[in-house]
Amino acid sequence: MATSARARLRRLPETVPRIVLGAAGALVLGVACGLVVDLSAVVGSPGYLFGAGLLLGVGLYGSTYAIDLRALRADLTGVVAAVTLGVVLKAALIAGTMVLVFDRPEYLVLGIAVAQIDPLSVAALDRSGRMSQRARSLLKAWASFDDPMTVLLTLYLAGYAYAAAGHKGTPELTAGGAGGYAAGLVLNAGLLAGVLLLWWVGRRVSSRVPDTPPSRRVKDTATVLLVVAMLVLAAFQQLMLAVALAGLVVRAKVLDKVLGRAVGGAFLAAFLALGLLLAHGVELWRGFVLGVAAFGAQAVVALCLMPLFVRGLWRGDRIALGLGQQNGITAVLIALTLERDFPGTAATVGPAVITVNVLHGTSQVLLAHPPRLRWPCSRGELTAGGERHPPYDRQTKDERSVA
Repeated sequence: MATSARARLRRLPETVPRIVLGAAGALVLGVACGLVVDLSAVVGSPGYLFGAGLLLGVGLYGSTYAIDLRALRADLTGVVAAVTLGVVLKAALIAGTMVLVFDRPEYLVLGIAVAQIDPLSVAALDRSGRMSQRARSLLKAWASFDDPMTVLLTLYLAGYAYAAAGHKGTPELTAGGAGGYAAGLVLNAGLLAGVLLLWWVGRRVSSRVPDTPPSRRVKDTATVLLVVAMLVLAAFQQLMLAVALAGLVVRAKVLDKVLGRAVGGAFLAAFLALGLLLAHGVELWRGFVLGVAAFGAQAVVALCLMPLFVRGLWRGDRIALGLGQQNGITAVLIALTLERDFPGTAATVGPAVITVNVLHGTSQVLLAHPPRLRWPCSRGELTAGGERHPPYDRQTKDERSVA
């Protein structure tokens, strides 16, 4: 009996990754801390926003760092469609659902808060799921570059929602307007240019130095310091576009060793921060509807819009992308930003994040153990992207028992 229990425990991470169990524990710990100690002054403070921005930066960098650049170039049209038309369509579907169910026009902003896919969650759960490398790269790029469009939608829709709610004047969020957004793009470009220049100079200098253990240690240390400095600066000014683009270029073996742990730690810290947010009150029903709407909107966009721009995706990849909605620290950041002008946003987005992640986790379990699912091609057949399908297609009963 004890041996059987231990065997089940060892098999558990194959279905439910250990990091998901850790995230659940961090969430409970965060809620407990928020209930025991009054942290209302912390949530929404500059320090909290900086910490959340740092976690988001780690997730963005880890997500784009792991993208297969060849796959990204091959599906660039699909990525552009996902982060433009896809985000707009998702936001419209989510916001329309919230306004239709609750008849409150200010709920338009809730569609913006959860329309994006959280890059930290995608990076942390990279090893789970049943997607090909091509589909993984597409989802990572989608998650990494949909934020700028989300910011644009926030600027344009927040003013309308603010007026529709009966408020006079303009919301604090849009005080900078298009000028503030343009200034942000300039700062992102400046940070990216500085990082790439230092990266290029460092590579040129290191190529002229003899390859010895001390020189390699110096090079590795300089690389890590460069990335850490970039993440800190980006967190101060929320310059996440520069971080995402840098992940496509600034790559080194030393980062391979530390980035996985950094992403995992940031993922756990993000759920701890989410727990602190949930401790200050939740709107369970509104959050549940918002989460279901976000998860459903991703399925509609992935299954109906993406096939028009991305050709040759295997059916299993299309389904996995349709179930790929994940929310986390990005949605929390947007909710905290909107909370100033739309009180109650954070209380709704918090449970929505939990709902989305529960739906995502459940769908991944079902994908991992499909009931008598027969894939449309044989074991050795190649996908359109040149990759072999997973080995669970058309397995016989005897083959599955051996596996």
